[in-house]
Amino acid sequence: MYNTDLPTRAELPSTGKLLRSTLMAVVIAVALLISVVLPAEYAIDPTGAGRLLGLTEMGEIKTQLAEEAELDQASVQQASEPAAPQEAVSDSQPSAATATAAPTSDVETEQVAASLPEDQEMVQTEANVALADAPAAEETPSQATEETAAWGDEVTFTLTPGEGTEYKLTMEEGAVATFAWASDGGPLNFDTHGDGNGNSISYEKGRGVPEDEGELEAAFTGNHGWFFRNRNDNDVTVVLRVGGDYGELKGML
Repeated sequence: MYNTDLPTRAELPSTGKLLRSTLMAVVIAVALLISVVLPAEYAIDPTGAGRLLGLTEMGEIKTQLAEEAELDQASVQQASEPAAPQEAVSDSQPSAATATAAPTSDVETEQVAASLPEDQEMVQTEANVALADAPAAEETPSQATEETAAWGDEVTFTLTPGEGTEYKLTMEEGAVATFAWASDGGPLNFDTHGDGNGNSISYEKGRGVPEDEGELEAAFTGNHGWFFRNRNDNDVTVVLRVGGDYGELKGML
């Protein structure tokens, strides 16, 4: 059996070589930490190399998602506590002017005409004939009326830079709600999720999205909705419309 000969003292690296190798390894590790790891993980880029390599943006995304996950966890804890829901603006409620206004019947018109003097009655008769001969105006429903029929609730809110808010629907398991939201002033980060009775789920997440629409099917009985975050440098106004099978729309934050 052949055993490898042990190296002689002359063949071993000197103390100076070991120190230089160790120092070189430390310098390389620090350089990689500053130029690669910090920008990619924490969006910290003191040298600017991470921005050139596209790593800083990756770190910014990770940081934002981590912050929003913490806020979402906090909102779930707050949702488990009893809180008075905010009143949502409903398009389904008729306005006071519509409720009080009533068309004049033909009987009332004839009674008014009968009470007029003969000359005035003739003028009134001629006016009625002219109106009868005039072509009827087309009754085209306005866009607002169509939207009112399509959506059950609508809410408008404004987010300042860095501000977040949450709106949820109370839904039974298997219920399906339709939704559409749009932002004015810049895109938003959002997280569509649900919680209730010890359950939690994330349906969809988005970063830098100006609008979205679709259907939301409740995976379990509880609160299901959206968390919005404004990452712009200016205020952003959001309009959220919902319809379908749900109990109520509540502002959670």
